[in-house]
Amino acid sequence: MSALYETAARNMQQNGFLDLEVDPTMDLVAAINQLKKEKNAVILAHYYQESEIQDVADYIGDSLGLSQQAASTDADIIVFAGVHFMAETAKMLSPNKKVLLPDLKAGCSLADSCPPHLFRKFKEKYPDHVVVSYINCTAELKTLTDICCTSTNAVQIIESIPKDQPIIFAPDKNLGAYLVKKTGRDMVIWNGACMVHEIFSHEKIVKLRNRHPNAKFIAHPECEAHILDMADYIGSTTGLLKYTMKDSAMEYIVATESGILHQMQKSSPHKTFIPAPPDNHCACNDCPHMKRNTMEKLWLCMQHELPEIVLEDWVIEQGRASIDRMLEVSAQAGLLG
Repeated sequence: MSALYETAARNMQQNGFLDLEVDPTMDLVAAINQLKKEKNAVILAHYYQESEIQDVADYIGDSLGLSQQAASTDADIIVFAGVHFMAETAKMLSPNKKVLLPDLKAGCSLADSCPPHLFRKFKEKYPDHVVVSYINCTAELKTLTDICCTSTNAVQIIESIPKDQPIIFAPDKNLGAYLVKKTGRDMVIWNGACMVHEIFSHEKIVKLRNRHPNAKFIAHPECEAHILDMADYIGSTTGLLKYTMKDSAMEYIVATESGILHQMQKSSPHKTFIPAPPDNHCACNDCPHMKRNTMEKLWLCMQHELPEIVLEDWVIEQGRASIDRMLEVSAQAGLLG
């Protein structure tokens, strides 16, 4: 956690914010909706949030799309129910809006796997390389990036770079390996990964598919190669959701964070969705960072307008440049991001 976050967390503790309790009889949905009106706030919920948070949100989706939607509103406050790199991106795209995160400790194992100070030294070894970073990274890493990408537009971003231009790809080694296979480009890849997408069990998935022979297996490209090799479809979280809506199959085994199943079930209530089994003892593939956010913390966050995401001007300016470059390429390719 950066010094900025540590300072904010310390200030909150001193103010007693972290010790507050919420009346268990409170109608949190009504109270949150009331605060939205009073404060002219908009709530963003990532697909991996708990279902009740998704249901109270104004917008549900992937991180970049949510930040873009919030930027297009006239809201004064953006409440991002997600993890801190997502809230940072929202702040970059809406520097004049107040951006709040329900739990300041809602981090990201993938973003944390690429500390900017170490990546800066790594980058110095390859001075002639262009840096492409997955949007799932810290604001500071974006300042060290030439162009960002999402899981939706990653192939197009890589293919937009001249073939004789060497590339560093960060921070996800699994997405990087997938892109090497898809584009044929030989990239230098940072050794980072998402803890949720690395725990799926090949053996358990094979057994599950045997029990559900008509189910299609769909996976996020952050998964390891041996998992992706089994997939009937590979796509971003939004891509997976859209696929299940349009595809004719009635059963799906889904290899990504299980929070997305809520939207899949709502969109296709007549279909069956099964979370892909991980290689752990609790048989769950939830992101512990995403699940730090709760309805109680969401209400407290809005009531007290804390914790607030604050970025220095140079971080916003330099980090935003890598996002803007991605959006330019995406627009040229006819993609939304």
